[in-house]
Amino acid sequence: MPDQPQTVVTDRRLDQAELARLVQAQFGDMVKYVVDVRRRLVAVGGELHADAESLLLEGGSQQGDLWGANYYPGRGPVGCIEFTALINIRPAQDNPGMEIEDERIREQVREVTFALIGRGEGL
Repeated sequence: MPDQPQTVVTDRRLDQAELARLVQAQFGDMVKYVVDVRRRLVAVGGELHADAESLLLEGGSQQGDLWGANYYPGRGPVGCIEFTALINIRPAQDNPGMEIEDERIREQVREVTFALIGRGEGL
């Protein structure tokens, strides 16, 4: 359906059917997403983390609060999150590479992911 958004921004639990649609829309086995750790929002879907990041910035998020990751349904709570995205390269925030290095930030991303996207359940 062409009128459905490629990327969904939400502060509520994403409907399982919507998550399945977003996973299938781009990659088939995973979905890219960006978390606003301060506002506890997610932007899920799309081809690039930067696109989701732009939507959150347009909605009032601050750059320093946004972290990108990939969600893999069906891999359970330990394996469903990959803390890697180009938007995470932030030497000024002591994150020189694509992977989120700060365990505190990783835990914030994990908490928001589990609350709003899922805990790695199958679709």
